[in-house]
Amino acid sequence: MTATLIDGTAIAADVRQSIAARVAELSAATGRKPGLATVLVGEDPASQAYVRMKGKNCLEVGMESFSYKLPADSTQEEVEGLVRDLNAN
Repeated sequence: MTATLIDGTAIAADVRQSIAARVAELSAATGRKPGLATVLVGEDPASQAYVRMKGKNCLEVGMESFSYKLPADSTQEEVEGLVRDLNAN
């Protein structure tokens, strides 16, 4: 069996380009940019890095990025309330 070499960087670039085109179409049709909201509870460094990368990826494809940070001792009701507010937007 022969191994197949996959160029992940090229595939990712193609996916980003496709998403950027779809974002542009949606923005033109609606007059609004689509967006992604992230909710970070606490100060976990890995989670912070993940959220930063999501924001960077959104900007690369022309999307809005909204980041909300809550303290680690936030209650479930507080987190759910924020998510409800974001869903209503």
